[in-house]
Amino acid sequence: MHQKIISQNLTANTLSEVSTPFANCARLPLANLPTPVESLVQFSKSLGGPEIFIKRDDLTGLATGGNKTRKLEFIIGDALAKGADTVITAGAPQSNHCRQTAAAAARAGLECHLVFGGSSESPMIGNRFLDQLLGAKEHWTPKGTREAKMAALETELTGQGRKPYVIPVGGSNSVGALGYVAAMYELQLQIEQFALRFDHLIFATSSGGSQAGLTVGSKLTNFEGKITAISIDQTPDNESPFKYKEFVLDIARGVSANLSLGLDLSLNDFPINYDFLGQGYGVVGDPEKEAISMLARTEGVLVDPVYAGRALAGLIRLVRQNEFKSTDRVLFWHTGGETALHAYVDVLI
Repeated sequence: MHQKIISQNLTANTLSEVSTPFANCARLPLANLPTPVESLVQFSKSLGGPEIFIKRDDLTGLATGGNKTRKLEFIIGDALAKGADTVITAGAPQSNHCRQTAAAAARAGLECHLVFGGSSESPMIGNRFLDQLLGAKEHWTPKGTREAKMAALETELTGQGRKPYVIPVGGSNSVGALGYVAAMYELQLQIEQFALRFDHLIFATSSGGSQAGLTVGSKLTNFEGKITAISIDQTPDNESPFKYKEFVLDIARGVSANLSLGLDLSLNDFPINYDFLGQGYGVVGDPEKEAISMLARTEGVLVDPVYAGRALAGLIRLVRQNEFKSTDRVLFWHTGGETALHAYVDVLI
C-alpha cells in the first residue's frame, strides 16, 4: 500500500472568503496552506496498531515552518492593524515560536525583539542561529523573569518612539488561537473532499493556544473525533500553582467572546494526557529518541525533540497499551520544530 497524500488547492485567501466567523479578522497570509494529511503506512505497520495519519504543519513554510505560523498570520495581522512597527516576544533559546516570529516580522517589515530566559552562552545553533539570520535582536534575562523583561522592553522602546506589540510566549492568546480555529476548517474541508474519518486527534500542548483553537474549531466544524492533547511540560492543575487547563479554557473563551460565538465551554472540553512528561522540558529520553528515529526511518519525516517528538512518543505508547481499536483512524498533528534537532545531536546519535 502506497502512502496517501491528501491535500487540495486551498489557500489562506480562499479560506478567508469562506463563510467563517473569523473571515473579517485582520490576517497576514504567511503559511503554505493547506498542509497535507498523509497516511503513515510504514509507521502504522511497524506498530501493528490502528491506521495513523499525520497533519503536516511542519510544512507551513516561513523559515522551515511549524504550528506558530498559523497563529502569526492573525497576530501579525493584528499588530499591523494597530500600527505597530516592532514586535516583542519570548521563549527558550531553541524556541520554534521565536524563530517563526522573527521570520514573520521580517516578512511584514517589522523590527523583532526576542527575550530569552537563561544565559547568552547558549550555543549559536538550531533555532537560535536562525533567529540571528532573520535579523532578530536578542535580550537575555534570568529564568522566570521573561514577562517582566518584555514589559520593561516595551516601555523602553515606546520611549524611543517605537510602536511595539507584545506577543505572549507561544503566541498563545485569543488572537493567535484563531490560527487553529481556521486550521480545523481546513481539516474539515479535506475530510469532506476525500471522504475521510478520524476517530482520534492527537497533538502536543505546551503554551495552550493551539489546543484552544483546535477545540473551538472542532465545535464549529462538528468534528466527530476525540481530541486529546499530550502535555510536553505542563502538569495537572491540582499539582501546580499555574492552572494550565484553566488557562487554555480562558483562551478559548476569549476566542468565543471576540467572535461572538456564544459557545458553552468548560474544563471538560480540554482533555490533556500528562503521562509523558519524561524528565522535564527539553530533556530527551529513550521514548523521544525512539519516536524520532522510528518516524524518520519508516516515513522519512522529522519531528523535533521537545514538542512533536514527545507527543509522538506518547502516541506510540498509547498504541502499545491498546488504547485504540484496530479499526480506528488516528490523526497526529505535527507541530513542526525539527530545526531544534541540530541542538540535540549529542543526545540523539
